[in-house]
This record gives sequence, C-alpha cells and structure tokens, in this order.
Amino acid sequence: MAIESITKKIEEVKSKGSTHSEDLLWARFVEASTARNLCEAWLALQSSRIQGVHCGLVLLGEPDEGPFVPMATWPDSTTDARHLSEICEKALRERRGIFSRSPESSIKPAKNNQYYHVACPIEVHSRVFGVVSLEVEPRPESELKLLLRELFWGIAWLQNLILKQSEAETTRLRDRLETVLDLVAASLEEDHFQAAAISFVTELSTKLGCERVSYGSWNGKKIRIHAISHTSDFGKKMNVVSALSSVMEEAIDQYSTIVYPGLNEEKVLVDRAHSHLADSENGRAICTVPLIHNEKVIGAITLERTPDKPFDQDTVELLETLFALTSAILEEKRKENRWLIRKILDSFNDQVKKLVGPSHYALKLITVCVAALIIFFCFAKGDYRVTAQSALEGAMQMSVSAPFDGYILKAPARAGDVVHKDDLLTILDDRDLRIEQLKLKSQIEELSKSYRKAMAEHDRAQIRIVNSQLQQIRAKLNLINEHLARTQIKAPFDAVVISGDLSQSIGSPVERGQELYKIAPLEGYRIILQVEEKDIDEVTTGQKGELVLSAMPDTTFPFTVTEITPVAISKEGKNFFRVEARLEKKSARLRPGMEGVAKIYVDERKLIWIWTHDIIDWLKIKLWKWWP
Repeated sequence: MAIESITKKIEEVKSKGSTHSEDLLWARFVEASTARNLCEAWLALQSSRIQGVHCGLVLLGEPDEGPFVPMATWPDSTTDARHLSEICEKALRERRGIFSRSPESSIKPAKNNQYYHVACPIEVHSRVFGVVSLEVEPRPESELKLLLRELFWGIAWLQNLILKQSEAETTRLRDRLETVLDLVAASLEEDHFQAAAISFVTELSTKLGCERVSYGSWNGKKIRIHAISHTSDFGKKMNVVSALSSVMEEAIDQYSTIVYPGLNEEKVLVDRAHSHLADSENGRAICTVPLIHNEKVIGAITLERTPDKPFDQDTVELLETLFALTSAILEEKRKENRWLIRKILDSFNDQVKKLVGPSHYALKLITVCVAALIIFFCFAKGDYRVTAQSALEGAMQMSVSAPFDGYILKAPARAGDVVHKDDLLTILDDRDLRIEQLKLKSQIEELSKSYRKAMAEHDRAQIRIVNSQLQQIRAKLNLINEHLARTQIKAPFDAVVISGDLSQSIGSPVERGQELYKIAPLEGYRIILQVEEKDIDEVTTGQKGELVLSAMPDTTFPFTVTEITPVAISKEGKNFFRVEARLEKKSARLRPGMEGVAKIYVDERKLIWIWTHDIIDWLKIKLWKWWP
C-alpha cells in the first residue's frame, strides 16, 4: 500500500472518529518519527495481520557484525522474547528465512503443546542488518511458507528505513568531508602563516555559520592570538583579544573541548571564561577546541554563534576531526614564518626539554656518550705522526754497462733476480773477436819470420820496421784478448737486479757504455718518502718512524730520517718533498722497489687536534682566500 493511500486512509479514519485497531496501527506506523517507533508499529501491524501470533521480536544492529539489539517486541515492550534468540541466530547465520518447532511453549500450550518459531533476516545490499522473528500457533508447513513470504514482503518497510538511514548518514558524512577538505584547502592555499590563518578562520566562520572564529597559539605559558575571522587588524580590540585568550586558556588548562551552553555531558568542565565572554556578546553560543599535535597542545580555536544556533554534538565532532588535520598544517606554517635565530633557539629549547624531561632515553644516552667522547678527546693525547707514501731503494746502485760494441748472445739475468758474486748476467757474441784474434796471430807469425830474416841479414832498418809492426799487432791482439775476456759479464757482488731484461733482445747490438743492468747490493737500503707540502714543516732530520710495505703488511720496519730535499715535485695535482730515511731493520725479504706507507713520529698532541687539524687548516686557507 502506497504512503499516500495510507495517509488518506488515516485521515478518513480520523474524520469518521473510527477506533478500529488496525487503522490506529497504520496511523501510528505512518506518523512514527524514530526508528524504534517505526519498528514497534510495523511489528504490531504484522502481528495483527497474521493469525495466531503469540510473540514477536525485531533485532537491528551493525551490518554483518552486530551486536543486534531488540528494537521492538510484541504484544508490548515488556514481553520476554529471549526464547526466540536461537532461531534468530540461526537465521542470521544462514542468511535465509526459516521456521521450526519451539522446544517449549512460551505462553500457554497450544493444542499439540508446541508453537512454531519463524525468523527472517533483514538484508540490504547483501548485508544483514537484523532479523524479525515470530512465535505462531501450529499450522501446516504450506501455511508457514506463506507466512514467511508475507513476512518477506513486510520487511521491505524495514529495508526502506535502513536505506533512508544509510542515505542520510552518507549525505552527512559527505557534507562533513566536503567541509573538512574545503577548510584544509583554505589553510594550504596561502604560503605565509598569517595569511593562511586568516583565510582558514574566515572560511571556517562562513562554512559553519559563525559570528566570529579566532585562532591562537600556545607556547606553554600564554596564548597569542594570530587571526580573527573577517578581521585583518585586531590590535586595537584589546578587550576582545584578552577575553578570547582567557577562553582559550580555559580549554587548554582542562585539555578538553568546552561548549557553552553545555551539551549535558557527564563530564563536568569549568566554563567561567566562556560564560563571561557569552554575557559580553549578548549570550552567544561558544565552542573552544584545543589544538593538539604530537600529543602536545599547540593552540586553540574559539567559535562563536548566535544564541539560536548552539553547537551540537555532530558539529563538535566535525571540529575535532577538522582540527586534528589542520592543526599540524598551521603549526608548520607558523614555525616556518619565524626568524632564523628564533628557529635555532626553539629547536635548542626543544632538545633541552627532551633531555631533562621524561622518556627520550635514547636521546639522553646518545647525548651522554657524545659528551663523554668530546671530553675524552679534548684531554686525551696521542702520537702525532706524518704519513707519506714511500718506496724502498738500495743504499747503493751500480750500472752494468757494455764493455765494447757487440751483440747479445745470452741474457740469463732479469730484473728482480737475486745474483751472487761472479754469477753470469749476460754473454756478448765473441765470434768476430775470435776471427780477429786468429788473423792477428797469423800476422804475428809472418812478421816474426820477417824479423828473423832481417836479423840474419843484419838489416837494421828492416829490423826496426818489422819490430814496430809486431808491437802494433801484439797491442791489437792484447785488446782483442781483453775483449774476449769481458764477453761474459758477471755480477761484481751479491746483489739484486733492479732493472734490465735482455732476454727479449738476443742478437741485438749494443754500444760501448750502454747500460745493460742496474743492480743494488742485498744489504743496505734507504727509504724515499714523498711528504706533502702541508706536513713538511713538521719533519726534521733525526726523527724516527715506521714503515709498512704493501708486500708485508704485518711487519713494521723502523727508520730514521737522514735528509730532506728542499725542492718540491708535483704529482697528481699535489706538491711533495723528497725525504730520505735510513732503514734500521734488515730482512732477507726486502727488495728494492717495494712500496708502502711510512709514518714519521713528530711528538705527542691532543687527539682532537690530530683528527681535526687538516680540516681546520683547509678552512683557514679558504677563509684567507675569500676574505676581502
């Protein structure tokens, strides 16, 4: 039956003065103003239209989850319908209409001493919002199915109620969300804090129909008013500002939202300042909400309305939700708007409060450790040493040169080989020399014959000529013999070959005096250090130090600085000075050419200076460079 026809029927009943019970139930159903009243009227109508109903129950609750609570019972509100809970639970669980015999009669026994329990879930958009259950007299199963069908048709009214409530709640939430988003956008729209605060309170005043909205920040001691809606300059309104400050401090002190006039809540709050402000403003309704960020009060907002528009619970919940979002935005803008020195001081104060206040144990532990380290390094001393890249050289180096022009025949020695005295380094080809030797020997024999012949003939002039030729050829032969003796080049002493590898040059010509090898004795080394120019002033002759070679990182070799070359060399974009040192410790594993890192001991200094003097010196140079 349509609502219009029902309403028309009610009017006819009233005009005729009818007292028919069904008509009165319909009138009660149509005029129901609450969900509970509607459910009671609906259940009464259903129970009156179905024959043999002895008890009825309507349960409603959160969809699918519950708890489901009684919204109506029949025949009256005092009826005990707990015996219907079992079939209600089964219908909710199975999500379908069911009926079954009752274990016992709840009122008075029927003809067969049993009643039937019928239950039908209230389902909207595949979600169960409740259940309707009736206790009826026994009847055939076909009639029970018809009863269930009629119950299904009747439940449409309850489904309509739920849809309307859901739609109303959705509309309310949508409106609230739009309001929140608009106000958040108003707080984000402006870059500067003051402009953002004024824009926010003005928009808030317009959206919620307020006469005035005020915003103030709290520094832990007092309130500072930053913005009043529709007002850009409120410096002259000292009385208003003072009253608003008192109202905000009253809410902050109690850490609660204060609404005046109150909402009849169980929590009792002091609202004296609110009462004074309301009296001075012709009885305005006032609501003050503290702004909380990171569990800390950072300010408050006071809203004022005309007396005929008091603040209800929904509005207060909207404000608390809104300010939970916007308080952080306004606070960040306020902090960004401070002077730099103020930011530093506030940050310092915050850290001090964390250190001396409760909790923040990690920060306290870190601070204590850092302080202890600073104190330690300021007083602790250590060895200051100059570090330099170093290379090992022999104390003496000798060049092995070619004794005459010739060709390489053999070259068994290479760079890095350890050779002993008289070990063969290389052999020069002597074939040409031996041919020349044979030639000279034959010439000597011929001249010897000529010499003997001149002696026999007593030819003095010929004797002198032949004797002179013999001496020249014998001198050449001696030279050839000497060269032949030097074709085998040998090590003059125990040494290591530093450079030279002729194994790839067999047959190549060499010239007299050409360097073939460079060797160094196995005993006696010197260290060549490359000290950076920034450290050379700390190095003097006679200083001690230690060397660690890349080839032997587990072994240290002591040394003594013997010479400092006062000429800088450039390498890799830096200037270095050559420093020579004498190695004090001998080892058979040492070889010339080894490289490593040397550290020259200077003196004992504070650790903090040792670790920071490089960066301090660099800053001094940069400051001097850019200082006008």
